[in-house]
Amino acid sequence: MSTNRRFRRVVRIGPVQVATYNDNRGHEKHTAACTAPRCGFSTDYDSRAAAELAARTHRCRVR
Repeated sequence: MSTNRRFRRVVRIGPVQVATYNDNRGHEKHTAACTAPRCGFSTDYDSRAAAELAARTHRCRVR
């Protein structure tokens, strides 16, 4: 069953979007996801700084 997540504080850094959400246990999580076609980069972090660093250093392999 899929989870309905409500993202907040969404910012875009290059092709990557960084957002904050609450997981099923009520903990605050942060995600970084690339919006480029066929890239597939998406990760979750415990801190906002780590998600923003991943967004700034991400380089798409797809050309």
